[in-house]
Amino acid sequence: MEIPRSAKPKIQLRMTDGYKKVSKIVRTNRLNTVCEEARCPNIYDCWGRETATIMILGDVCTRSCGFCSVKTGKPSSVDLKEPIRIGKAVKDMGLKHVVLTSVDRDDLKNDFGATIWANTITEIRKTSPDCTIEVLTPDFQGYKPALQIVFDAKPDIFSHNVECVERISKKVRVQAIWVRSLTVLQNSVDIGLLTKSGMMVGLGETNEEVLETMQVVADLGVKVFTVGQYLQPTNKHLSVKRYVEKHEFDMFKVEGLKLGFEIVESGPLVRSSYHADEQAGLAIKS
Repeated sequence: MEIPRSAKPKIQLRMTDGYKKVSKIVRTNRLNTVCEEARCPNIYDCWGRETATIMILGDVCTRSCGFCSVKTGKPSSVDLKEPIRIGKAVKDMGLKHVVLTSVDRDDLKNDFGATIWANTITEIRKTSPDCTIEVLTPDFQGYKPALQIVFDAKPDIFSHNVECVERISKKVRVQAIWVRSLTVLQNSVDIGLLTKSGMMVGLGETNEEVLETMQVVADLGVKVFTVGQYLQPTNKHLSVKRYVEKHEFDMFKVEGLKLGFEIVESGPLVRSSYHADEQAGLAIKS
């Protein structure tokens, strides 16, 4: 059955001065952003507010998740000067909070790119000491020494997404392991980092499964959780099974807070880094 267009979330497209400023800094410093690569629906809003999610370690991913529009293939060599450029860009933007993410680099067998992660955090600390840093990392294949490298750099918030309910995880993330994502989150909690995760809905899960997933993640000690509508980036990606109603998103938020999360962002256009600066302020204060 075809889903009516009226059910789809509406996206505001406004090219403000803030958007133009961020775009210029991104181009000047040759940065990749998940805003562009993942075709995020919030790019005009976030860039207009002079925030962006910076994607490190190139723009080619070694994995081919069914929901993601980032290019898949053989990545180029690691750019060792990338952390310096990012430190400069964060300073130029005058950011008070920055979100870093990356492609999966399963080709880097020594640390899966963790050293670049740590160096980027260090450079931002040098140029913008008052800027809080949130990292949204891959699973590093569950390799603890790689995770430890990132943990030791002491980001203010460590985030890793479970992405979906366990039942459909293998279809959504072919090369990932759902339980491994839980282990990554548990390691972050155990070391004392403020920890965050999130998932998409509309991929064929039930509301009961969403709540069960939230319960599992909350029980780990994760404090911030996001729930957003999956939007099909191209016709080659997984199709949308349904558009979740607003009252259902509201219910996820209410129930999530009851489960023990300190902050729950739940809505059609919510993404991991959407209004992350506001979440960070509330979470760190809490």
